Amino acid sequence: MPQVINLGHTMADKKAPGAREKRGAQRNGKTAPLFAAVDLGTNNCRLLVAEPRGKTFRVVDSHSQIARLGEGLHETGRLSDAAIDRAIDALQNIRKKLKQHGVGRVRCIATEACRKAANGAEFIRRVHEETGLTFKIIGAKEEARLATIGCHDLIEPKAASVLVVDIGGGSTELSWVDARAARENGFKGLLERAPILDWTSLPLGVVTLSEAFSHLDEVEAYPLMLDHARQTIAEWPGIAAVRDAMAESEAHMIGTSGTVTCLAGVHLKLDRYRRDKVDGTWLSQEDGLAAIKLLRDVGMEGRMKLPTIGDERAGLMLSGCAIVDAVWEACPAGRMRVADRGLREGLLLSMMYGPKKPKPRRRGRRGRKPSQTQTGAENQKGTQDGG
Repeated sequence: MPQVINLGHTMADKKAPGAREKRGAQRNGKTAPLFAAVDLGTNNCRLLVAEPRGKTFRVVDSHSQIARLGEGLHETGRLSDAAIDRAIDALQNIRKKLKQHGVGRVRCIATEACRKAANGAEFIRRVHEETGLTFKIIGAKEEARLATIGCHDLIEPKAASVLVVDIGGGSTELSWVDARAARENGFKGLLERAPILDWTSLPLGVVTLSEAFSHLDEVEAYPLMLDHARQTIAEWPGIAAVRDAMAESEAHMIGTSGTVTCLAGVHLKLDRYRRDKVDGTWLSQEDGLAAIKLLRDVGMEGRMKLPTIGDERAGLMLSGCAIVDAVWEACPAGRMRVADRGLREGLLLSMMYGPKKPKPRRRGRRGRKPSQTQTGAENQKGTQDGG
């Protein structure tokens, strides 16, 4: 599991004056603790701060900043100096927000860009040195699991199968979920072991796919991006079984990404992005493809003027649309439920309610010094948990 960081011990600065008063609602004279999840992806750096509420949480703050960490990675295999500087700047802003809110526990995870980059581990060390934040580079399987947990309450009560489609900047995770098992095992069972029947991580993301065809005009590029996405999905050995499962009347997809939420905003003709309208709404294949056609027809300038797209997202929309289009072709019967939630929410739920790691037992006899290995382990735990 990703590392738990006690802010008071791993960050260079002390808590801001008055931070304790900002840490959440008062209950029985006690301050509710705040948790935070930080997700450093190929394109965005995101923060979610929340306090526990029953089996869910109340959002205190949400922040997203485009850092384009994976820019140029497809060609060079390395994170560029400019991309690293942008990411560290974004993380400094997040560091300030964590301090401002007096967050008690935070987990920081990095995904595809850091997994693929030759200098990914070196970058993570530099982030710790300059911001005090300790990141863990998680595997694609863990990324898929957390996204599934984050979207679990969007699974239809009668569904037998669900395909979670998590489109990122550098990869796309497809998770085929046993919806019946998710219901039978309950929330605790979901956190202990998400009922994922099969999954894959496709080397397709909105940034990497866009960069691969950036030498072409977008009119020429789209059909080629779509064809590339088709071929990549077809290479997944599990796609035939998923296609059959999605043909069931109650099966559906859950789309969790900026691409999918923006598509929903275009379909709903919103004059501004509204999470309460987008999250949980349904997008049929027909409506989704109509929104994709509109985005292709209006061109870059037209997309920039759309209130739910804007300047920053406009250049990456078509590559994301090509991935959605290809997934729908592979599973044509699938309705898609739109999720303005995913990885960060899954991370928070796992932190708040997931299985707790047992504390390591001291093996040395009373009065006997622990071994060098034991001492190192305990010192490490003290740094993580503030013991």
